[in-house]
Amino acid sequence: MIPTTSSGFLHPRPPFVLNIHGRPVDISRGMVMGILNVTPDSFYDGGKFTEERLILENVEKLVSEGAGIIDIGGASSRPGAEIVPEETEYQRVIPAIRLIRKYFPEMVVSIDTWRSNIARVAVEEGAGIINDISGGELDPEMFATAGKCRVPYILMHMKGTPKDMQEQPSYIDVTLEVMQYFTHKMSELRKAGVKDILLDPGFGFGKTNEHNYTLLKNLHLFHRLDAPVVCGFSRKSMINKVLKIKAEQALNGTTVLNTIAGLHGAHIFRVHDAREARECLDLINFYAS
Repeated sequence: MIPTTSSGFLHPRPPFVLNIHGRPVDISRGMVMGILNVTPDSFYDGGKFTEERLILENVEKLVSEGAGIIDIGGASSRPGAEIVPEETEYQRVIPAIRLIRKYFPEMVVSIDTWRSNIARVAVEEGAGIINDISGGELDPEMFATAGKCRVPYILMHMKGTPKDMQEQPSYIDVTLEVMQYFTHKMSELRKAGVKDILLDPGFGFGKTNEHNYTLLKNLHLFHRLDAPVVCGFSRKSMINKVLKIKAEQALNGTTVLNTIAGLHGAHIFRVHDAREARECLDLINFYAS
């Protein structure tokens, strides 16, 4: 028999409240982060949401289906992706943020960028979270900028860059190394003045499938760092390679991994499909009540 806690969770989700522009946002019962890629080359939805009408339609769909955060990205981070010029990224994401803030003023917007200048302007335009896949590695000004912006920062682990991260990644102990990375980076972020730090183990970013599933099994250990955990499994190769399917067929697999992560106490699911993720969280919360 699998041991469980009295709450029903394998590992309970610690309570956390984020400060987003002075507004308390309670993520203690979990939250769905809907993905909005305004890029032509993302691995799953590249090119789908690059016009104003399509952006608003997709945001409306994500919101109506239960997303509490919209994560906007203008530079693909798929394996092998080339770095796009900063001006190109700017022209993709900043108009999209303005559009969402105009028509969905209460929605929490997250900016998915590793560039400090993009993050700064995005926050000035109303973004309330900085989501940095590089953990400050690709822009040395990012931590200082995040501190000045006074918004929550998602610290993700990535080994290498999107272009080379999947070229034979290796670890002696992937869980320990990622935890040590987080411990070091969290110290730097706090020195820079960042108050709310969220942790994303970076599934699929410089990791083999063995690494990915080891991190998933040990996900509860990251609660020792006293920070919320963000998970992004949505339609990724860690599902597709195991099931031998395409990304378009990976919704069910995404839900399974979200469920496992939820039972290990994950706080935020970053997904393309909000309804399924919201239902997953609702059922986990009911089960554990």
